Order: sequence, then C-alpha cells, then structure tokens
Amino acid sequence: MVARFATPLVLLVLIVGVFFAVDSSFILRVAALVFIYGLAAIGLNILVGDCGQVSLGHAGFLGIGAYATAVLPAQTGLHPLLAMVVGVVAAGLLALLVGRPVLRLRGHALAVATLGLGILVAMVITNEAWLTGGPDGMRVERLTLFGWRVRGADNWYWITAGVLLLGALVACSIKASPTGRALRAVHDSEVAAMVAGIDVARYKTLAFVISAVYAGVAGGLLALYDGFVTPDVAGFLNSIELITMVVLGGMGSVLGAVVGATILTALPQLLTAFSEYEHMVLGLIMMVVMIVLRAGIVPSLLALVGRGGRA
Repeated sequence: MVARFATPLVLLVLIVGVFFAVDSSFILRVAALVFIYGLAAIGLNILVGDCGQVSLGHAGFLGIGAYATAVLPAQTGLHPLLAMVVGVVAAGLLALLVGRPVLRLRGHALAVATLGLGILVAMVITNEAWLTGGPDGMRVERLTLFGWRVRGADNWYWITAGVLLLGALVACSIKASPTGRALRAVHDSEVAAMVAGIDVARYKTLAFVISAVYAGVAGGLLALYDGFVTPDVAGFLNSIELITMVVLGGMGSVLGAVVGATILTALPQLLTAFSEYEHMVLGLIMMVVMIVLRAGIVPSLLALVGRGGRA
C-alpha cells in the first residue's frame, strides 16, 4: 500500500513546490510539456521496464492521439475532449490488433517491427494532407469546458499535472498488483513465466495496449496544449526520445520515467544559450549520466542511498 502511493505523493510535493517556487509563465509552460511527456514515458516504462519489450515506434500512438484530437473537431464538430477519447481508444485498439503478432518477435526483430509501425503511422499522417494538413500540420480547436476556454500557463500546468499524477497512480497500482508481478516475471524469463502458468502472450499484449493508451492520452493533451500539430509528433526522433527518457531515468521506475522526461524536455530549454552546441552538450550530459549511473538516475541514486544507510 505504501509503495503504491509513495511515487504519486513525491510527485505531488514536487509539483506544488515548483508552482509556488517559480514566478515565470515560461517555466510553467515547460513544466506542462514535462508532465505530458512524462505521462507517455510512464506508459512506455510499463512495456519496456516492467515487461521487457522494446518499442522504437511508440510516438506513432502519440500521433494518433494528437491527430484524432485535431481532426475530429475540424471534420465532425466533435468536442475536443471526446475527440481525444476517440484517439485514445484508437491507439489502444491498434496496439491490441498488432500487439500479439508483433510481440511474438524478440530482440532486433521486435525493435524493427515496432519501428516500422511508428513509421507507417507517421507516413499516413504526412501523406493524407486533405485530412491532416500534411507536412505543414494543422490547427487544433482550443479546449472549452462549460463555456470556459482553457488558456494560460497556470491552468495548463495543473491540468497536465493532474493527469500525470493519475497516470503515475495507475502505473504504481499496476506494479503492485498481480498483473505487475506477472509482467516482471515475463521480463525476467518468458520460459519460467510460462512454466509458472502465466499467459506470456496475453500479458505482453496487455502491456503494449496500456502503454499505447498512455501515449494516446499524452498526444491528445499535447495537441490541446500547443493548439497545433505536425507529423513530427509521430516521428522516429520522438520515439527515440521517449525510449531514452525511460532508460535515462531508470527502467522499471515510475519516478525515473518522469525524471527522464524532465531532462530531455527541460534541459534543451536551458541549453539554448549554447546555440549550435546545444545538442552536443545534451548528448555529453546523457553519456556521462549513463556511464556513472548505469541503472538509470533514480534506481542508481536509490541504490547509493541504500548502501550509504547500511554503511
């Protein structure tokens, strides 16, 4: 019970602390982006960190959520929130449809298959210009609730923070449940899990669907927050960033996924002073972190604290 609520409580304290510690709309806007990508990273962490399956095309599900939120209100007049729900369902159904055959693969074959899925989604979004605006992207109808138009850094900060906290709570509940234990068993050894009576294919597909749903929600939030979407949201580089967030923060750690999202989302904003050397500095920082903290930031620091306490 304590483990289930520990991470959401830590995140809540940090979220409240940041809000009252800063007096900058820019920082709040960056924080909202961190929360959105943190949500997507938490979902991907269930697949990669807990279940041990690789996905190099996960931004495709992000793109489905984002473009459903953009296209449906423009084409059918559907409310943006309902459109976002449709996008989330579509992402989950696509993951369910392709999950079982794709997740039969392992290693490099699985990585290439998921990469192909992401590229396919991005190509459809780019080529169907009559519907999606093509490479130039399209505007997204602003979110309105009961006549109130949601705008301002403060409002989006709390909306995205609330969804992140809910996503973290659900992820921690899954980890503490029999489902979470089954996923970790599959991660450790699929053969041993099958011998123990675990339906490996079912749990791998379940993890894939859950991670896709998280990405769909994040994509919808990103579209509503930015007010504009382009095919880049489903692109290969975005998929690589998502998987890097999980590995950098620490696979299997919900808090680590958020920390990884914070580094890859907020740090480039802080490195703009380096201009053309920005990506070089960011890459160097990531290399040093992974060399020194090989298990990821959060698990490695917790291990160091634990060893210090025993000493």
